[in-house]
Amino acid sequence: MAKSGPHIIVLGNEKGGSGKSTTAMHLIVALLAANQKVGSVDLDARQGSLTRYIENRRKSAEGMLTPLPMPEHIGINQSKADSREVATAEDEANLVDALQRLSANDFVVIDTPGSDSALSRAAHIRADTLISPLNDSFLDLDLFGRIEDQGATIRRPSVYAETVWEQRKRRAMAGGKPIDWVVMRNRLSSLDARNKRDIGKLLEQLSKRIGFRLAPGFTERVIFRELFPRGLTLLDLSRKDAGVQWRMSHVAARQEVRELLDALNLLPAEATVTTG
Repeated sequence: MAKSGPHIIVLGNEKGGSGKSTTAMHLIVALLAANQKVGSVDLDARQGSLTRYIENRRKSAEGMLTPLPMPEHIGINQSKADSREVATAEDEANLVDALQRLSANDFVVIDTPGSDSALSRAAHIRADTLISPLNDSFLDLDLFGRIEDQGATIRRPSVYAETVWEQRKRRAMAGGKPIDWVVMRNRLSSLDARNKRDIGKLLEQLSKRIGFRLAPGFTERVIFRELFPRGLTLLDLSRKDAGVQWRMSHVAARQEVRELLDALNLLPAEATVTTG
């Protein structure tokens, strides 16, 4: 699998509500703000969280004084063919077509549904960077590793980790470069609770066992829910026409986005993310 064209970033986790679409949108805007050309693909077009986010952004842009940076976006619906083989082939062809249409971009960000599917797996095998947002709970961690001893140890990799492992093997067999798998802990409590520390230890165990690296995620903040209907991100809030009252808490939240971008190591050292 010879690599050419855009760097493909896949947001993946088989559990809904982990923050994939929010993370995808913030990455898209951060890359655009670094003067990168960005395409985006929503593989969950039926629910369409990322697609709606971008549509909301486009509507907000109509009333702004200066243009909002926008990605080149494509939504894909899963095939409804009765035959599994036919459906898989259609999904693969639709994804290949979308990536071809977005091939002039520097980056393509793909948001996947919160469930296992042939379409999601087809995206995973193409990931140069795979980002898995993970809510800070034992329930969410269970998709990555089976926990035993009342939460003290990881017994073995779980269903989602096994899916990623399989796509990594397939990619390697096809001659592709290794997938950089990054797990980010989202919706962290600001308190250093025992639950937070215990999950941190388990993730460290699991990262060494199945080969991902940890990156800082986003703290639970009301602002993320407020931004969605406007199609805005934290990186847009310094604009005078954003229509959102600036608060000091937004400074800390925006710094979390910058720290994630730094941890992903996607941009050259001289690149600057400009906002406002």
